[in-house]
Amino acid sequence: MDLVAACPNHMNSALSYIDPTNVASVNVFAGITPVSVGGDSIGGTIQVKSAAPEFSESDEETLRKAQTSMFYRSNGNGYGGNISASIATETVRLSYSGATARTENYSAGGNFKAAGSGTPGSPWLSGKEVASTAYQSLNQDFGFALKHDKHVLQLNIGMQHLAFEGFPNQRMDMTGNDSTQINLRYTGQYAWGELEARIYDQSTDHAMNMGPDRFTYGALGMPMLTKAKTLGAMTQGNIILSEQDILRIGAEYQQYTLNDWWPQAGGAMGPNTFWNVDFGTRDRLDTFGEWERFWDAELMSQIGIRSDIVKANAGPVQGYNATALWAVDAAAFNALEHQRTDENWDATALTRYTPDDTHIFEFGYARKSHSPNLYQRYPWSTQPMASLMNNFVGDGNGYIGNVDLRPEIAHTLSIMGDWHDAEQEQWTLKATTYYTHVQDFIDARRCDFGQCGGATHLSATTGFVNLQYINQDARLYGLDLSGSTQLVSNDYGDFSATGLLNYVRGENKTTGNDLYNIMPPNMKFALIRQKDEWTNTAEIQLVDAKTHVSQVRNEMKTAGYGLVNLRSSYEWEHARLDISIENLFDRFYSLPLGGAYLGQGASMSSNSIPWGVVVPGMGRSINTALNVSF
Repeated sequence: MDLVAACPNHMNSALSYIDPTNVASVNVFAGITPVSVGGDSIGGTIQVKSAAPEFSESDEETLRKAQTSMFYRSNGNGYGGNISASIATETVRLSYSGATARTENYSAGGNFKAAGSGTPGSPWLSGKEVASTAYQSLNQDFGFALKHDKHVLQLNIGMQHLAFEGFPNQRMDMTGNDSTQINLRYTGQYAWGELEARIYDQSTDHAMNMGPDRFTYGALGMPMLTKAKTLGAMTQGNIILSEQDILRIGAEYQQYTLNDWWPQAGGAMGPNTFWNVDFGTRDRLDTFGEWERFWDAELMSQIGIRSDIVKANAGPVQGYNATALWAVDAAAFNALEHQRTDENWDATALTRYTPDDTHIFEFGYARKSHSPNLYQRYPWSTQPMASLMNNFVGDGNGYIGNVDLRPEIAHTLSIMGDWHDAEQEQWTLKATTYYTHVQDFIDARRCDFGQCGGATHLSATTGFVNLQYINQDARLYGLDLSGSTQLVSNDYGDFSATGLLNYVRGENKTTGNDLYNIMPPNMKFALIRQKDEWTNTAEIQLVDAKTHVSQVRNEMKTAGYGLVNLRSSYEWEHARLDISIENLFDRFYSLPLGGAYLGQGASMSSNSIPWGVVVPGMGRSINTALNVSF
C-alpha cells in the first residue's frame, strides 16, 4: 500500500503501519528504481513486504501455525509483545496478528541540558533524559485468503491505535492516531505470465497536542486534528514475450483527501476553528511499461517509461478570528487559484553485465519526478506560531506553503560493481556510485512577507526562523561500499566479518548552500561467530562529524562518534533468544539526522526553546527478546 502521511509534522509515516515482526522482506532500490516499482519520487524506493499466505498441501491436511514474542529494553523501560496465528487448508486461510509496544523516555549517554521539569507540575527530567520520546502503540491485522490452482485472492484488514507518541524534534506530540487499512490483492499465474491486482483503502484520524513534558498553554493546550482518506488501485501484468524477453505493463490510481483543522483553544486561538488545509486533495493516475531482455548469459538490459498525472487542490481557509493576525493571510490565500495539475514522466535505462561467476557490473540512468505534497503547497499562515506547527523535517523552524511549486525532476547516473567468489559464500564486495542533478528541487528560503519578521530574521545565523518552500536546483552524489568475508573455521566456530561505508554530498546549486539533513560519512564493521545454535556479533559504528549544514535553516553541526554494540542469539527448534547491549560504553552523541531538540518546555514560540541542541542518541541499553513458534 502506497500510504501518505496525514500530519503537518509527518508523524505517521508509512512504515509505522506494519509491525517489524510481520515483515517478511525489505527491498531497497538505492540507485536506479525501475518504473514498475513506483513513481512520484526522486530518490530510492523501499519495498516492505509481509509474508505471502501459506496453504496446506491438501484439503485432508490442516496447516496450523502460531508465534509469540516479547521484548524488553532497559533504556526507557521499553517492552512489548506480539502474537500471531493462522489456520489453512489447501484453499482457505485465516490469520491474525497483534503487536503492542510501549516505552518511557529514553536517556542519552550523558547530560546535554539542565535538569528540571519541562513545565511547572510536569514530571522531573534529568539532564540526560530525552523528553517526549515515550510512546504506546497497538497494531493488529486480520487476514483471509483463498487459493485455486495458481490463483490467490488475499484480504487483509489492519488497525492501528497509537495512544501516545512523543516527538522530541517537533513542537508537539501525537496524542492519538487511529487508522484502518483494507488491502485486497489478487495474484495469478497464466500461460503468458503473471497478473497482479490490488485495491486498498486507508482511513486515518490523527490528533496532536502537548504531551506531559511540554507547557500546555491552558486547559485545552493547542489541539490539532487531521482526518485523511487514501483510496488506491493497481494492476500489473508480467508478460513473457520469449525466453529472453519480459514485458511489464501496469497502471496505478490513488485518491487522497486531507482535512487539517485546529479547534479553538481560547485567547488569540479562537473563537473560530483554524483551517490549516481544508478539503485538500491529491489524486494520481500512473501508467507504465518496462521491457527487460536477456541478450545472452552475460548481458541484460531494462528500459521503462512511466506517466504520472498529479492533480492537487484545496478549499478556502480561515484563521482563529477575523483580526489581522489571521484574516490578512487567509484572504490572500483564498484569492489564489489552488488547483494544480502536473503532467510528469519517468524513464529508466539499465544494463547489467555478468562476464563470469565472480563479477557483476551495472550501469543505469533514470529520470524521475515528484510533485509537491499538500503540506508543501497549501499551509498559508505567516503568523510564527502557526508556521511552526507545519514542519516535515524536524529542524524547529516554521514553514509556509507555496501554491506555485513545480514538480521536482531528478536525473541520476549510477554505476555498480559486484565482486565475489563463485558460490558467493566466502567473500563479497559491492560498490555503487551515483550522481543526481535535481531540477526544481523543493528547498526553502527565508520568508520575507506577512508576519515572518524583519531584516534581523532574514540575516540570522542562529535561532529558529520562518521559511517558505521554493524550487531551486540541487545535486547529490555519493558512494556506497559493502562487503563480507569468511575469516576462519575451527573448533571455536565459524568466524566472518562484514563492513559498510556510506558517503553522500548534497548541494543547492542555486544558492551554493548545503542541503539539509545529509548524513555525514559513516562506517560499520562487524565480527560474527557462529557455532552450533549460537550466533555472536561484535559491531563498531563510526560516524564522521557533520560539517556541511543548511545555512538557510540554521542547521546545527554535530561531532563525530563511535559506538560498540554486542549481540548474541541462541536458537532451538521452535524458539530463539536474543540478547544485546547497544552503545556498550554509554557514549554520548548527537544524532546527525536527529534534528533540533524541542521535547520540553514552551515549544510553541520560536524563542522559548533554546536553539543549538541536537536530539541525542540513546545511551547504553540492555535488550532481550524471546520468540517462540508452534
